[in-house]
Parts: sequence; C-alpha cells; structure tokens
Amino acid sequence: MSKWKKISPAEKLKLAERLRGALKGRRRVDEKRMFGGICFLLKDNMLCGTGSGKFMFRVGKEAHAVAVKRRGAKPMVMRGRTMEGFIWVDPAACDARALKSWIALAVNYVGKLPPKKKR
Repeated sequence: MSKWKKISPAEKLKLAERLRGALKGRRRVDEKRMFGGICFLLKDNMLCGTGSGKFMFRVGKEAHAVAVKRRGAKPMVMRGRTMEGFIWVDPAACDARALKSWIALAVNYVGKLPPKKKR
C-alpha cells in the first residue's frame, strides 16, 4: 500500500498539464478539483486524474487484474481497502504513448457508463 504523498502545486500542475494534453480534443471531458488533485470526468463520471504525485485511471473491475501488471501501475488502496477498477500509475513510467494508452483503457470503461445526473 502506498502512502499519500504531499506534492507541490507546481508538480500537481505539471501532471494535470500532461493529462490535459493527452485528453485534448476529446468531447464531454470536464475538469474538477477533487481529493487534493485534479480529476477529469467523461460525461460527469470520473475518468482519470492526479493525486499523490501519480496519475489515477478508472479502468473498471474487469480490466483491473491486467492493468496492475502494466509498467508503473499499482492498485489504488484507500484505508486498507483495494479500490477495484482504480489504478495509480507512476508518471516516470508513463511516456506520451503510454499515457494515451491508459486514457484509452479508461475511456473504454467509463465511456460505456451512463451520464451522471446533475444534482
């Protein structure tokens, strides 16, 4: 289980910029500050984001086992509980091509979810 690491605002911005660049041109993607980082939402469903100096991708439970075997990937663990379908990825192990691949994996899952209803 990885500990939550506090990172500087400049580092957070740098990671968010990488995601923004990789998501550029995608429709129905919004950005929202959440959990001390920045999340990107597809049809109001969490798609990916930044936190603790890492990228986070929502890949779904079915892709979880394969996703955690990829380079730089670790399961998301919160309060001792593995969050099936959510993956932390080390940015150092994620070049532009890998980043687009992670986003495609997340879009494959999140894109099939119904849009969230506004409260």
